[in-house]
Amino acid sequence: MNATVNGEESTVGEEIRQVDVAIVGSGFAGQCMAIKLKQSGRDDFVILERADDVGGTWRDNRYPGAACDVPSHLYSFSFEQNPDWSRKYPSQPELHAYLRRTADKYGLVPHIRFGRELLDARYDEARGRWQIETSAERYDARLLVLANGPLAEPAMPDIPGLADFQGELFHSARWNHDYDLKGKRVAVIGTGASAIQFVPEIAPTVARLDLYQRTPSWVIPRPDREISRLEKFLLRRIKPLQWLYRWLIYWGHEARVMGIVLNPRLMKLFQKIGERQLRKQVPDPALREQLTPDYTIGCKRILLSNDWYPAVSRDNVELVTEGAREVRAHSVVDVAGCEREVDAIVLGTGFHATENPLAKRIRGREQSLAQAWKDGEEAYLGSLVSGFPNLFMVIGPNTGLGHSSMVFMIETHVNYIMRCLEQGGAGRPIEVKAEVQAGFNRRLQQRLAGSVWATGCRSWYQHKSGKITTLWPSFTFMFWWRLRKLRRTDFVALAAESDALSGEAVG
Repeated sequence: MNATVNGEESTVGEEIRQVDVAIVGSGFAGQCMAIKLKQSGRDDFVILERADDVGGTWRDNRYPGAACDVPSHLYSFSFEQNPDWSRKYPSQPELHAYLRRTADKYGLVPHIRFGRELLDARYDEARGRWQIETSAERYDARLLVLANGPLAEPAMPDIPGLADFQGELFHSARWNHDYDLKGKRVAVIGTGASAIQFVPEIAPTVARLDLYQRTPSWVIPRPDREISRLEKFLLRRIKPLQWLYRWLIYWGHEARVMGIVLNPRLMKLFQKIGERQLRKQVPDPALREQLTPDYTIGCKRILLSNDWYPAVSRDNVELVTEGAREVRAHSVVDVAGCEREVDAIVLGTGFHATENPLAKRIRGREQSLAQAWKDGEEAYLGSLVSGFPNLFMVIGPNTGLGHSSMVFMIETHVNYIMRCLEQGGAGRPIEVKAEVQAGFNRRLQQRLAGSVWATGCRSWYQHKSGKITTLWPSFTFMFWWRLRKLRRTDFVALAAESDALSGEAVG
């Protein structure tokens, strides 16, 4: 059967596959959800994966130098710690290999349906089930779990003529490894977290690199190093040492919340570190001024790098601060009218962290998620949205971090969802009350208003309305504390058998 969904044509079979739980995505979030389902004895689930391999973000972002800014021993599952990380900060290949191992070890592969992009999901209130259409099959599920992550859809810049460029063009999250940049004239648009990693890798090999910077970022040293054989041996043989090391890293990162949320003035210490590195690595005063942000450090994402400033200072690299006004067949024109011929354009323009295109494909009782979020994404505890029964999100709105590991947040979220499943019977759809969701987000935004993220800069943390929709404004252990129990009065019952969810109130 051919069908057109949200403007996309798909070919699906007539058979509708019945499952209890459908999970979207096979990265950290999707795998954690699936593992906890299996451990609870629930095997009736599928993982819908649009690609042909597991890994999510760490499968897609294969650009040169791709790595994580959170230490390896914290950026991993607490129940599947790895004593054999090669470096303090994990690289993309190591993280991808780790996720492949966990999928195999916990028996997830038989549950994964590769090549199944979610095209449409609609809640059937009469039956209390989700009708799901993918690019290859249709599913009927009692529960739908969105574990696709907030940084899954690359954002393409709105630059006139970009689609007509005759050279090589690709986004950092879709890196073309078949195209050799050596000796080429390259334009890089964007100077965020991805560019700061791949630019130092390609700058020494290209003939010329034009770096289009809209806003400079605060950059501090990256304290990376190899992990010695002795350290690996001790971590492997002494299990309590793994936990001790992990928690030392955890609490060291938690301390950063003091400046990020509680008192932004404390961020001046980090700013001095950034200023010192800038002075040390950029001897040219004019270039140094162009690379100096005019906003409080932390308002945008703080970047970690030891080789960014030396790369930008190279003779074959030109920092263009006017911005790209137009792209022509073989060139880029900046706002000042200067035209530069290029062979390739690499987009380091980030992701749809807000207004994720997937939201248009999820329709609840009366509207799509995109319609419900027209003024900015919001959910209850980042997981539940009123009007969308039996829909759960792992790391949904306002659960992102500027200081610690998202894997901690993922595990906390999944454990909360499991509590919801344990309390909600098959005949009782699980849905948060609208007033509860509204009250939670009102308090959340009040807290965000005093954070460093609200000190005047524009960032991907914000919806176009100005509302901060991506970040959690507190310690991660407070997120864990809030989600450790259910409060039965937070939920509504839609079926005739409308017993309230049991569980103690959160203190």
